[in-house]
Amino acid sequence: MPTLSYKTSCYKDRAYWGGVFSMTLCIFVLIASEFMPVSLLTPIATDLGVTEGLAGQGIAISGIFAVLTSLTISTISGNLNRKYLLLGMTILMAMSGTVIALASSYLVYMVGRALIGIAIGGFWSMSAATAIRLVPLHQVPRALAIFNGGNALATVVAAPLGSYLGATIGWRGAFLFLVPVAIVAFIWQCFSLPNMAADKSRQSHSAIFQLLRRPIVSIGLLACGLFFIGQFALFTYVRPFLETVPQVDITTLSLILFTIGMAGFTGTLVIGTFLKAGFYQTLVAIPLIMACITGMLMLTGYNVAVVALLLGLWGLVATAAPTGWWTWLARTLPNDAEAGGGLMVAVVQLSIALGSTVGGIVFDHSGWQSTFSLSGVFLLCAGILTLFISRLEGVK
Repeated sequence: MPTLSYKTSCYKDRAYWGGVFSMTLCIFVLIASEFMPVSLLTPIATDLGVTEGLAGQGIAISGIFAVLTSLTISTISGNLNRKYLLLGMTILMAMSGTVIALASSYLVYMVGRALIGIAIGGFWSMSAATAIRLVPLHQVPRALAIFNGGNALATVVAAPLGSYLGATIGWRGAFLFLVPVAIVAFIWQCFSLPNMAADKSRQSHSAIFQLLRRPIVSIGLLACGLFFIGQFALFTYVRPFLETVPQVDITTLSLILFTIGMAGFTGTLVIGTFLKAGFYQTLVAIPLIMACITGMLMLTGYNVAVVALLLGLWGLVATAAPTGWWTWLARTLPNDAEAGGGLMVAVVQLSIALGSTVGGIVFDHSGWQSTFSLSGVFLLCAGILTLFISRLEGVK
């Protein structure tokens, strides 16, 4: 979640903590929905009669629509009350799970994934601004931390829960499982969110894109994008890798995915300490460590114990990385963090889409080793560019 230079809140005399927690529940369902296919690629592909690479494009399509939404929602929504806009995004989230669960073809499945992409782009674009309007200014960091808790919790349970549900009630049942949770979040928001009139002083698209003229911003966003491309070129295809290389059973698969999630949750708790001790050193080290992990996976991919350990380390640093990049944004654009946040959402989602797309193409045509190699190259480039940014700022 981004740190913003806070504007005056319309609700600074009252805290709407119920609204904060209802938003957190929505964020949990959003993240769980976005990455649920990671643990269900094999059954999805089999049922819909497509390759695992094509099934993985479900993550790509959601990323593409998230990008488009994050860059256009402010203009499209106009003066619509933000409470109703958030409620609309929550309805889309529930609709997405229903459409995917009932998909009769690959095309319908992709339509469902597009709907969740719209919800993701809209929700993340408004999340920080909403927190500012729900609680007094001095409590905004706490509200943002609670939002991020929903994100971190989803990374812990989404993959193993999807794997478990897929084995017990089928992949369609796994997606349908999230629909009642989205409905609960919708009802909770109806009662807990205050009316939030549109911010008429919001920046235009041209003002947002003018930030890209600053080298530190454009290069930084490129480094961030390369990181997420490298991460999801590999992570999207973890299940096919585990099933075909070390050939784990469904119980071991769920355990490894849970390990990745728990390690990631731990990473989000401790990364702040490392960022304070050495900000750019940490930001550079993360993609370089992940690049090393991809190489070690290629050498030891048939050893289940070693693979589980390496993927746990991957989860530890990869899940914590977004916190580092949002901190970079706040440091770099202290007076334009909201505008920069819109660009960051677009870059991250576009990169997730590119990573899963390119990774899927390579996976289908050249095998898992080529996909892992590609991931390592992107991560290495991200680390080098981040090091260049630190030199650009004069940080030793």
